Amino acid sequence: MTTENLPLDTASESKPGNFIHDLIDADIAEGGRYAGMTVHTRFPPEPNGYLHIGHAKAIIIDFGTAEKYGGLCNLRMDDTNPSKEDVEYVEAIQDDIRWLGYDWGDRFYYASDFFPQMYEFACQLIRKGLAFVCELTPDQMRETRGTLTTPATPSPWRDRPAAESLDLFQRMKTGEFPDGAMTLRAKIDLNSGNFNMRDPVIYRILRAHHHRTGDSWCIYPMYDFAHPIEDAMEGITHSLCSLEFEDHRPLYDWVINNIDAPARPRQIEFARLGINHTVMSKRKLRLLVETGRVSGWDDPRMPTLCGLRRRGYTPASIRNFIERIGVSKVNSTVDYAFLEHCLRDDLNANARRVMAVIRPVRLVIDNYPAGQQETFTIENNPEKPEDGLREVSFSRELWIEADDFMETPFKGYFRLFPGNEVRLKTAYVIRCTGCEKDADGRVTVVHADYDPATRGGNTPDGRKIKGTVHWVDAATAVPAEVRLYDNLFSVADPDSADRDFLEHINPDSLEILRGCRVEASLAGAAAPNSYQFLRLGYFCLDNVDSRSDALVFNRSVSLKDSWKPKA
Repeated sequence: MTTENLPLDTASESKPGNFIHDLIDADIAEGGRYAGMTVHTRFPPEPNGYLHIGHAKAIIIDFGTAEKYGGLCNLRMDDTNPSKEDVEYVEAIQDDIRWLGYDWGDRFYYASDFFPQMYEFACQLIRKGLAFVCELTPDQMRETRGTLTTPATPSPWRDRPAAESLDLFQRMKTGEFPDGAMTLRAKIDLNSGNFNMRDPVIYRILRAHHHRTGDSWCIYPMYDFAHPIEDAMEGITHSLCSLEFEDHRPLYDWVINNIDAPARPRQIEFARLGINHTVMSKRKLRLLVETGRVSGWDDPRMPTLCGLRRRGYTPASIRNFIERIGVSKVNSTVDYAFLEHCLRDDLNANARRVMAVIRPVRLVIDNYPAGQQETFTIENNPEKPEDGLREVSFSRELWIEADDFMETPFKGYFRLFPGNEVRLKTAYVIRCTGCEKDADGRVTVVHADYDPATRGGNTPDGRKIKGTVHWVDAATAVPAEVRLYDNLFSVADPDSADRDFLEHINPDSLEILRGCRVEASLAGAAAPNSYQFLRLGYFCLDNVDSRSDALVFNRSVSLKDSWKPKA
């Protein structure tokens, strides 16, 4: 297996080919393996954590493939490991898949639905002499596995009579033996170069309360045994898996070929999704949550789908991202900037434009009549005229960004400084006349005069105005909190084997700004609406902390796009 980095300039604007679809085309063609059959896929998450964007790739491949061929896609919870599973995760997984725009209809299954059939198939293998009850401990099994150049040592119980193994397996099921005392192992090939075929364990004793079956089972199937049976019982034609299951495919096929399976699914593997500056391991994501490095699974810095949703990512942006990176058999790492590029594309077309000031300083227009207020009409989205117009108020005192004023400007600075003219967005041209400072020398008020003849920002005399700044009316602006996010990790490859990923958390990944001001049209706004704050970036209302009387905005992505498509 090879791993490649996908640099920014090698990503294509066009959608790449899909080798999975090529294989399915051959399978359903006349004379193919599934000729005349309905393409049937499944998405089988383990309910032991929240889904992340790597799962989104699998969801889009599984459900998208079914859509392409007018087929079916099941949702199945792989609940074969009860010690790590919870109904909270089951509900969250369903919410995330629906949010992405997919639905499984009435085809919702649990692996535990098939526990009785799995037990019977295991008994079938015992009767055929293809499985045996083994009493080796896990350590002893490791010691007898062999190496790449030497075969495995047979278990002393490998040739146990089928009747004896059947009896012991039944007694394992009824709870007669303690956890770890025995396992059921498949009898395959001790000389195989694939360690998965060297008499793998297919059942173990585990007394753990199951969230669906309670305490009715104390033996549980291993994933490699359960997975092909679940697929067969559901009539799956194409079992699409990530690349780490490629070495497990011979065992998948062995199980299907040696039981009375009602269907013969085909397993096809694809490369997992890697994105720099993130980790994709559920274990590591859980550790971030449990140690308080993040506020929860839905922290907007997390790559979880609920975190991305809270940050302001849209289903369309994620689907477009997955479709454009393509499906291959080679692991690659995609730059996070490309994910942001796909979000920016979607929000640029659909997000409403508003004015907000996140580091405010007061601007007083001294020659504007005190007590007077007027309104200006602005397009909600120049990209979508159908979104209509809105009115913003204007008066003598405004809020502007602190960095839109500089008492002693550097060369090329075209915003406010004493004596300079700028255009207030959609309003008037003003000339800066000075500023006020506090005892520490910080600017607290900027003063200016306006030119009444320049309403709408026009200059009838034709004079050139180089700078334009945005603003909000101090009389009507709404206070808000704004949260600015950066990469959670300061290194591109925090998941590297030689790193402790917790040591590379970016201390500047979250900046909270209080006392911000947004235009009055946002008063009472509800999550998860997305907006472009003019000149500042794309923001969304936080769907957890924001209230109609206490607005909280998360920056989804900046305006600046660092991803460059291939020429």
